[in-house]
Amino acid sequence: MPDREPEIPSSIHVARLARLRERAGERGYDRVVVYADREHSANLSYLTGFDPRFEEAILIVGQSDDPAILVGNECYGLAGAAPLPLRRHRFQDLSLPGQPRDRSRSLDEILSDEGIGSGRRVGVIGWKTYTDRATMEVPAFLVDTLRHLTGPSGIVENSVDMLIDPADGLRAINEVEQLAAMEAAACATSSAVRRVLVGLEPGMSEREAAALLGWDGSPLSCHLMLSAGPRAALGLLSPGDRRIEHGDPFTVAFGIWGALNCRAGFVVEDASQLPDPVSDYVERLVGPYFGAVVEWYEALHVGQTGGRLQAIIDRHLADPFFGIFLNPGHQIHLDEWLNSPIAPGSTTELRSGMAFQADIIPATGTPYFTTNIEDGLALADQSLRDAFAAGFPGAWDRIQARRRFMRESLGIDLHPDVLPFSNIPAWLPPFILRPDRVMTMAH
Repeated sequence: MPDREPEIPSSIHVARLARLRERAGERGYDRVVVYADREHSANLSYLTGFDPRFEEAILIVGQSDDPAILVGNECYGLAGAAPLPLRRHRFQDLSLPGQPRDRSRSLDEILSDEGIGSGRRVGVIGWKTYTDRATMEVPAFLVDTLRHLTGPSGIVENSVDMLIDPADGLRAINEVEQLAAMEAAACATSSAVRRVLVGLEPGMSEREAAALLGWDGSPLSCHLMLSAGPRAALGLLSPGDRRIEHGDPFTVAFGIWGALNCRAGFVVEDASQLPDPVSDYVERLVGPYFGAVVEWYEALHVGQTGGRLQAIIDRHLADPFFGIFLNPGHQIHLDEWLNSPIAPGSTTELRSGMAFQADIIPATGTPYFTTNIEDGLALADQSLRDAFAAGFPGAWDRIQARRRFMRESLGIDLHPDVLPFSNIPAWLPPFILRPDRVMTMAH
């Protein structure tokens, strides 16, 4: 485990803003407007190191000067903690309901003073892309005001792809400092999930099992998920008071900024204790799944295409029984899902600096429930690997130890480009009460 979490220096944020301005200039944007709320703050945090709490926030980036940030009552002071200068506007309509609204100007006035007016071209960054750039998920009050101010001769359009495009979005390619922070986050989440799997006992409540995670207050990338029994098949549920029983299906997922780990299986010691309809759980589901994941891992390298990775999963798990529906793997960042180049026919090449989530989820919808290995990793060419080893030797040693574990204990041969971040990489115990028995490749 790392002694401390690597910090992202302010110089990185300055460089990120410079790259955003360059992209905006290439598109002819006069201003870029970034909207963020508590659930969708990663783009804003990536650029500024500031994420809103309780409220929403609006960032305005021009081609010069410090960015402007619009915040409500409670985030006005918090924005001052950002690692780079931000010109703060108190815009109280971003505040919680019922709070004072008597100390701020109108949105029209603020945006006008920030250079948004007739004929201006404005790129808007929310958190999703659409086929039509005129479609945006940010609030109507903001988009309507921007369109009113820029008028018929101006442009207001969705430009979030500048940050999250899976091929060349700014956030898709990580600096070595960001990768080191992700590795530290993955140490925390993977060790937490391992504590649950090793310490789980029938009779515990779901909340008692969740306490084994030992969450230290690090910002979550998604809500904590842990459930057993009939609720487990529903997915995405938070822990409750139900007592975990012998024979239950079980799932746990824990994510903080930059990392998430998930595992699923049955609360038994061996196949003889499985419910009768699923006595061949390993042979029918877990074995084919693990074989597919191993081939997926072994195919990873800089220059690989997303379509090739998709084809591997399609070849192994195309039977409707497996219920593979979502992309078999995606990019990860501060948020759990940045984007995914992995899709049928995708020619997008994986690049050095990309961070990925091995996230291949069978949703059988049957008594076989599911199985799951979710772990984080990065791709790095020789130059980036050298920089990682030199700048973060402790993390680099952990990465090499994980690669050895995957090769020597699990039988998974990784390309040199692949940097596993999880402390339980591809570690899959199908029988939760026997965490010492995990899936391996027979050679």
